[in-house]
Amino acid sequence: MSVPTFGTTVLDCPDPIALAGFYARLLEWPEPGEQRENGWVNLNGPGGRLSFQRVADHTPPTWPTGERPQQLHLDLYVEDLEAAHTRAVGLGARLLDDGAEDFRVYADPAGHPFCLCLS
Repeated sequence: MSVPTFGTTVLDCPDPIALAGFYARLLEWPEPGEQRENGWVNLNGPGGRLSFQRVADHTPPTWPTGERPQQLHLDLYVEDLEAAHTRAVGLGARLLDDGAEDFRVYADPAGHPFCLCLS
């Protein structure tokens, strides 16, 4: 068949196991398995797959402005924004922007932006 199917979203990072663990705890997905020899980790959950690959000289985006744009971000839906905020920050996320009523922007421990959005 010539039509591709969606496989995964891959995030570059300095420590694939650590970042996969952050998202496993944030999304309450099973903890990641072993890291492959090439520095690749898959995280599988009921909503799909996230993958993480080691990049030794990884530099995070400078969101919202700066020399390195965000390139991509994840929108994660929640029912209680305040409770989700407290949980994400407790797991290691850093708040970047809380100016909107229905979403907040964070950086994960490797600096990738993601949003917690009211569903």
